[in-house]
Amino acid sequence: MSKTKKAEFRPDDFVVYPTHGVGRIVSIEEQEVAGLRLEMFVISFEKDKMTLRVPTARASEIGMRGLSTPDLVEQALNTLKGKARVKRAMWSRRAQEYEQKINSGDLMSIAEVVRDLHRNDDQREQSYSERQLYEAALDRLTREIAAVNGMDEAGAQKKVDAVLTARAA
Repeated sequence: MSKTKKAEFRPDDFVVYPTHGVGRIVSIEEQEVAGLRLEMFVISFEKDKMTLRVPTARASEIGMRGLSTPDLVEQALNTLKGKARVKRAMWSRRAQEYEQKINSGDLMSIAEVVRDLHRNDDQREQSYSERQLYEAALDRLTREIAAVNGMDEAGAQKKVDAVLTARAA
């Protein structure tokens, strides 16, 4: 069973871990946990200065996936061009939904959160919690776009900003 998982991800591959975003597999190592020998992906999240160990047998079950395709990135950017869909539910309920979308690791869901929470200069101010969710979603989106397109995060940020400001015009 672990043989098929091993072929799925290799060291130096970029992967998306649902609750942490884009990371790079540093190595695959064996580790003894509770008397069992487990094969683990060692994933480094440079921006967060964090290392995560994920059992290879559970990687896809947890939701770890490879980077999105360039086509999916284009779809996500097109999603940003759409009109914000703000539900009339209470903020706590909406915040919970946004949090779930961000932590799903799904690029399209993250793009929807960015689209829905983006504010132009002429619009009302965001609350602190709105701003936090927006920045978390924007960070995940730009990191994946940067990794897929082989660019730095600043370049990806400019690309996303250009789409968001064009939408406002």
